[in-house]
Amino acid sequence: MNELDAMYQQIILDAARERHGEGELESFDGESFQVNTTCGDQVNMQVKLSVDGKQIEHIGWEGQGCSISQASISIMTEMVEGKDISDVMDLFTTFRHLMDTRGHELSEEDEDKLEDAGAFVGVSKFPMRVKCALLGWMAMRDATDQAVATGATDQGGEHV
Repeated sequence: MNELDAMYQQIILDAARERHGEGELESFDGESFQVNTTCGDQVNMQVKLSVDGKQIEHIGWEGQGCSISQASISIMTEMVEGKDISDVMDLFTTFRHLMDTRGHELSEEDEDKLEDAGAFVGVSKFPMRVKCALLGWMAMRDATDQAVATGATDQGGEHV
């Protein structure tokens, strides 16, 4: 294993332990439950939008699975909280591209944009693990799409 691979592995292991954003939100605007049918990893993700509905204010999640899925959720949560939805969807597209191309077609700009999520470049080379890395990202996108579609009303029916 080279130094870069070792560093990426450490980033993933640290993020899996830290589990940023873990826990349910008291109020949320969108929710998505996703399961990786290949291995059984799962996540229930909740998204709270900003008052103007243009940013992801908070993400809460509960899940179980391998260190790859849990680390990816943790890193993604840190990356997207407080960001404009358009920027978040751009990050989603970039991360998905990393996974789909096995990291071969990523520009330097995209690598920079992904920050710690770029550590999953090694994971992208193993097709059976790509779904693990994408699990939380798919849940976040689905929960955000729901929140936007419902006009950012919380689960109590109050308009924020």
